[in-house]
Amino acid sequence: MTRAELVSQIKQKRSFLCVGLDTDLSKIPVHLLETEDPIFEFNKAIVEATLPYCVAYKPNFAFFEAMGERGMKALRKTMELIPSTHFTIADAKRGDIGNTSERYAAAYFNDFNFDSVTVAPYMGSDSVKPFMKSDGKWTILLALTSNPGADDFEQLPLANGKKLYEQVVDTAKTWGTPEQLMFVVGATRVEALKALRERAPEYFFLIPGVGAQGGDLKSVALAAMNKDCGMLVNASRSILYASSGEDFASKAAAEARLMQEEMSVLLTQHGL
Repeated sequence: MTRAELVSQIKQKRSFLCVGLDTDLSKIPVHLLETEDPIFEFNKAIVEATLPYCVAYKPNFAFFEAMGERGMKALRKTMELIPSTHFTIADAKRGDIGNTSERYAAAYFNDFNFDSVTVAPYMGSDSVKPFMKSDGKWTILLALTSNPGADDFEQLPLANGKKLYEQVVDTAKTWGTPEQLMFVVGATRVEALKALRERAPEYFFLIPGVGAQGGDLKSVALAAMNKDCGMLVNASRSILYASSGEDFASKAAAEARLMQEEMSVLLTQHGL
């Protein structure tokens, strides 16, 4: 999906919501465990319920890999459900030497046909650039994450006066354009969002942490929205597990709709 296509979907849907598919077999409704493929049945219901309200889906590979072959089969079937109008993110957080990154890129972009993949930057350009070779595909680079351990490295001050995550963004901008590169910035880092928007005014941000992790959607939008919206806000647990009963899909839809309605207001306020 190109940048123009993504922006068009955001404007048409009046939404910049990304639904994270962190499907945990221990958390899905008990009645689904009786089905042949409970992982897929849960995903199918969630996708069908939330399609009108979001523009992207982000399957978290760890949750599928942990369930072995049946998890990967469920992921493939889930990907077949998601229409091409919706941006897809392989949340795999890869980062390895160049020839290994090339194989990862082939897996996510050619085999699974994802639009994008999350990548760790700390092995440098040769581990990241292989993901940028395919037209219409995106690399989503970890910049400043919302987990407590992010302070162990990402916030470290450098001799040049920058923090490490700032250097990551500044350097990565020389590797890829705003048509192929996004940055992950946690919703709980609002002041950093403002600063990073100034550093990277044209780039899209993938912003986790709204919802269950406590990030505030309005504050995030005020800090990070640009002339094209320039942001995808991910929500996972708050939507997936809005209910543990047989009404889980309708509750997920209601939660997604509330976020979409707020997003529509924020887009209008920003002139979009």
